[in-house]
Amino acid sequence: MKFIQLFLPIFLIFFDETNIARCNELFINQLAALFRFEKSGIELPGGLTCDIGSAFGCGLCSRQRFELGVDILRMLKIIKNLSPAQALVFYYATAILLGTLMLTTPWAAHGDPLSFLDALFTATSAQCVTGLIVVDTGSKLTLFGQSVVLALIQVGGLGITTFSVYLFIYLKVGVSARGRWIINETLMHTPVSSWHELVRGIFVMTLVIEGAGAVLLAFAFVPVVGFWQGIYSAMFHSISAFCNAGFSLFADSLIGFRNNPLVNMTIMALIVLGGIGFLVIRELVQVGKSRARQRRRRAKKPKLSLHSKIVLVASAFLIVMGTVMIGWLEHGNSLAGMSLMEGFWTALFQSVTARTAGFNTIDLNAFRAPTVFLVIFLMFIGASPGSAGGGVKTTSLALFFAIFYNRLKGNQHTSLFRRTIPEETITKALALVLLAIILVTLALFCLMIVQGTDLAHENVREFLSYTFEAFSAFGTVGLSIGASAKLNAMGKLIIILLMFVGRVGLLTMAFAIAGRTRRYATRYAEENIMIG
Repeated sequence: MKFIQLFLPIFLIFFDETNIARCNELFINQLAALFRFEKSGIELPGGLTCDIGSAFGCGLCSRQRFELGVDILRMLKIIKNLSPAQALVFYYATAILLGTLMLTTPWAAHGDPLSFLDALFTATSAQCVTGLIVVDTGSKLTLFGQSVVLALIQVGGLGITTFSVYLFIYLKVGVSARGRWIINETLMHTPVSSWHELVRGIFVMTLVIEGAGAVLLAFAFVPVVGFWQGIYSAMFHSISAFCNAGFSLFADSLIGFRNNPLVNMTIMALIVLGGIGFLVIRELVQVGKSRARQRRRRAKKPKLSLHSKIVLVASAFLIVMGTVMIGWLEHGNSLAGMSLMEGFWTALFQSVTARTAGFNTIDLNAFRAPTVFLVIFLMFIGASPGSAGGGVKTTSLALFFAIFYNRLKGNQHTSLFRRTIPEETITKALALVLLAIILVTLALFCLMIVQGTDLAHENVREFLSYTFEAFSAFGTVGLSIGASAKLNAMGKLIIILLMFVGRVGLLTMAFAIAGRTRRYATRYAEENIMIG
């Protein structure tokens, strides 16, 4: 608890822009209380006096300790001046680093501790809710290591900003414009009456859904692995499924439960709920309640927003299309010998999990090449905006179809469900898809170079497996057809970068690299060029 109190002033700097000196004073006082050192009377910027060096017992002279204190305050000011996009990147990077350090401890793994690179890969995969692994979660990691992974999954699934804002609301601390920008970018498509209420609702909704999922899964896991292990496994898989992480405590993922309808339906329901976005779930609940009340009064029924309609229609289309195509392509291959119902559940489960989660109830190495390409397409699309999943999002796919359809009809504007989409949104969607294709292609090119010994020109399947791995990492899906175990150090770093960018968001990364945008950009004279 003392360490949480120590870092609270640092989080305050992100969200409270009123007085940085107050935040600095809080930080120094927390250091003094934690390490029980006495202030030396050295004057620091902001009118504060403190001997920072003695807090760490470094034995430095007064001048050196003074310079260390100044450096700390400078670092805090730099953090405070980060743009919203840079702050969001900093949040995720800091959480990954802390998770990596904890996973490298001897208490996190059975036998030899994890190497820094393997711990970094695991922490990134968990924080970015991907599910790709280089060590088996159930057998290699201890209870402490699994708890670290589970905490990273939960924080990464809900978003670090959501946790921070909830903490500030609880402490009745003001949230700055930067904090509101991050909330708007990650959770909202239109303004809401109270985003404080939205954040609280997200926590309650998450607790209810994950709790219900854990109870249902416990009925299936307890008879197989025992009471306490079954309860723990049910909780772990419920959180992993709702956050679309795909981490499993079983070595074969969920293949052993392929014929269990309770496990199939529960995991798929959790994945879909976690993949459509928190705001869509909230809107569905509100519309359901309103319609139930309106039936008695015979008033006009409330309607879903355009965003929710697009998300629900696109998600349903992808699930149905994926199920039909997987069933058709694999009926004489990996699904051969299964009953009609077992084959249906297997195809449906893989269609649902391929876009976001990363669980599997069948060995993906048995898939034919066309099916692998289909899964790659589903992983590239990913989940919906404001959810725990990655990819270019279902709304981008819907906008592409809408643009194509409206242009064929000669419409200058893009319309969906009798609503016109703003040109800024169209431009953002096109830029997102283009950047995603460029990034994944470049990453795959680098993988081909660093993994050159595995990619002989005659081995087409190896090339396909690395392509599958790259798209799985970017879409934060976590499915693999064997490439994870063959990655060398550079290959792991490339996949780590793809997972990080896929979770934070391409446009957010671009804004973070570009820095603060200029208020007035230069506009030059127009001149046309030929296209096509």
